[in-house]
Amino acid sequence: MAEQQAPLNGAYYGPAVPPPTKHYHRPGRGGDCGCCCCLFTLLIKIIVSVVLILGLAALIVWLIFRPINKVKFHVTDASLTEFNLTSNNNLNYKLALNITIRNPNKKIGVHYDRIEARVYYDDKRLTSVRLTPFYQGHKNTSYLNPVFEGQQILLGGAFRDYNKEKNAGSFSIDVKLKLKVRFKLGKIKTPKFKPTIECDLKVPLNSSNGRFGGPFETTKCDVDF
Repeated sequence: MAEQQAPLNGAYYGPAVPPPTKHYHRPGRGGDCGCCCCLFTLLIKIIVSVVLILGLAALIVWLIFRPINKVKFHVTDASLTEFNLTSNNNLNYKLALNITIRNPNKKIGVHYDRIEARVYYDDKRLTSVRLTPFYQGHKNTSYLNPVFEGQQILLGGAFRDYNKEKNAGSFSIDVKLKLKVRFKLGKIKTPKFKPTIECDLKVPLNSSNGRFGGPFETTKCDVDF
């Protein structure tokens, strides 16, 4: 006859469950590295975003003003009514110019916010004049008429060059236009640009019988942005 198992006192829960093992996290370099990596990643994202925004803005401006053609400057006439050297090497001069400005663009206008005309002889500046600012519309030709008058002392090489050119009847005179301009397309205006317009002229001296050195030839000027 099989032995009978003695009854259990109380509830039976099975074998004993060992207590959970406690894990201790020892602070070290890993946490600091993770924080620094996050900051570095955020900084990189900000820089990339700024670069993309600036690049997109530059692309939009380029697409808008891509069809722009260079504005053209010509000196169509020059009247040198006085260019005389006195006994004490004072150069008395009077020069009047006709300058045309052609804007060939179909949609772009130009604001001439500042126009300063300077005249040079033998790399020495004689004088400068300020001209009235204006706005030039698209497909338009504008005219400037600066007049330079005064006196300047010539020394050394300039004095020798003057005597040579006087015998030839025409003088090498340089004119520069210092500009501040803005381009306009619809309601959009660019920031100011400061181009320099350089015109290397060969100007005949006017006399009572006409121009001693022959007629003045229309001269194209160089535009340097």
